[in-house]
Amino acid sequence: MPRPIRALAAAGLAGVLLAGAAIAPATAAPTAVGSTTAKFSHRTTVLERLRVDRVPTPKLDWYRCYDYAECATVRLPLDYDKPTGAKTEIAVLRVKARDQKRKIGSLFLNPGGPGGSGTSIALAAPYFLGDDVLDRFDVVGVDPRGVNASDQVKCFKSVKDQTRAYEGLNVAFPYTRQEEKAYVTASKAVGRACSTTGKPLSGAMSTAEVARDMDVLRRAVGDKKLTYLGFSYGSVLGQYYANMFPDRVRAVVIDGVLDPTAWFGKGKDGNLLQEDRMRSAQGATRALREILKRCKVVGVAACPLADGDPSAKFELLTKRLKAKPLVVDDPDFGQFTVTYADFVSAILGGLYGPYGYYDVAFLTAELLVLTDPSAKTAAREQARASVVQLAAEARKQARAYDFPYDNGLETFLGVDCTDANHPKDAGSWPSRAAKADQRDQYFGRLWAWISAPCARDTWTVRDEDRYTGPFNRRTINPVLVVGNYWDPATNYKGAVASAKLLPNSRLLSSDSWGHTAYGTSACATGAVDAYLLKLTLPKKGKVCVGDIQPFDDLLEPEATVRADSSKSDLAAQGAPRRGTPKQLPPVVAPLPAVGSLTVR
Repeated sequence: MPRPIRALAAAGLAGVLLAGAAIAPATAAPTAVGSTTAKFSHRTTVLERLRVDRVPTPKLDWYRCYDYAECATVRLPLDYDKPTGAKTEIAVLRVKARDQKRKIGSLFLNPGGPGGSGTSIALAAPYFLGDDVLDRFDVVGVDPRGVNASDQVKCFKSVKDQTRAYEGLNVAFPYTRQEEKAYVTASKAVGRACSTTGKPLSGAMSTAEVARDMDVLRRAVGDKKLTYLGFSYGSVLGQYYANMFPDRVRAVVIDGVLDPTAWFGKGKDGNLLQEDRMRSAQGATRALREILKRCKVVGVAACPLADGDPSAKFELLTKRLKAKPLVVDDPDFGQFTVTYADFVSAILGGLYGPYGYYDVAFLTAELLVLTDPSAKTAAREQARASVVQLAAEARKQARAYDFPYDNGLETFLGVDCTDANHPKDAGSWPSRAAKADQRDQYFGRLWAWISAPCARDTWTVRDEDRYTGPFNRRTINPVLVVGNYWDPATNYKGAVASAKLLPNSRLLSSDSWGHTAYGTSACATGAVDAYLLKLTLPKKGKVCVGDIQPFDDLLEPEATVRADSSKSDLAAQGAPRRGTPKQLPPVVAPLPAVGSLTVR
């Protein structure tokens, strides 16, 4: 069966997860012992309020942009301890509510990363948000400081310097000793550059700073309290805001959730890899094993790996690629190479979507044929044609660190390395990554290497005003925490842990596939929309089921895509009409060249 080509997860090391009957309204009297004033009188909360409240409310000079949106820029303090000091420019975009007379307020969005563009996801909102939400909210996206249309962080003086420093990073993840050595060298070079040339912005990009910016902008759009929907790393931003400004929460929803304590790494945990704390690879491994298990059950009619042990076949292919990368020649496309790291990265990219099981089954089967010298010519040609198409798609998505200056990696690092604690020596990453791979097969090494430039000995710039907790504030209104059982990037356990931390929160679980639950499950999507609109929470213990389950169709699935976050493409299409079928939200996660193949 020919395999349809679908875009894998977006390339780029830019970040890390996802998504009843009514109960009492979320604005009901708090159940905590003590008065509301007492609940929010903690010194840290008071300090944060003082920091942002002494910044004058900026006037947003909106102008029409991108066909159906409005844009503005605002200059905010680089350091909130010095409100009249140096400033950084922040870009804001909004898509106005369709029904202005019945507008509830503004809904702030963040797509993750860190380093994802808030203005891009806001422009894409009409393609994935529910129509009722679009009717009642101005959708607002903010490019975090250092990112996209905001003042950009720049760790190198020229593209030439950047390209030379990045040379060792141009693999999905390092596997051979030579690759590991080059990756460590490059990680040190990037860390040092961001700690020197990248200043002062690289030391002022922590999640706390973005939360402070968002609170000032909440005031600027005229909202008394924040309404927010954050995906993936956007869940960290949502939790930071909820804990820094617990009395300013109207409705915060986090989908694809990271445990903030694991993200941050307090005390001795700060000497562990961030992946050792968050266990993203564990989520990916669980999803892969479940797909291979279901493959055996459905048989060869739906899964080509089922004529035997699917798990053993997957392992056989990885052994072949470890021993010898696959080189494919095509008269039109040219020569390209598929390494073990390319394959694992492509599989993880496939798992980001609800049809990831199809990529697991067919890409594995095709590469098994191409790595088998005894395979018949007809089978080899069919497999080669499909893999060539995949390589062509990967080439379109591949990051090219060339003109103009691309700071995508640096935006991720500017947040993660400044925000969280990491081990001291980048040279320790090879052994740490190998242990992660032993614990979480295939994906442990990939996720471990992402933070290598953050080693404390080389990434030395710090934000003295980063937020270090606590993360268990009682918010005035609940936080809705959405966790997806089979999320390959943000482990479902992160949602469980976050919900336990926040005393006034509600966990909504979803038996869904792909990264984040919103858009993959009508149940989860409806529950999120209901909370945003009416402050109505799902019942305690509610578990949704994804609309797409592995191999249930027994036929080729239709392509399911995420809403295009390219502003030029969206502007050319124009805003969709009410009732247009929805796509998936354009979330961003920290993946190095996901789905890319090495093109020679």
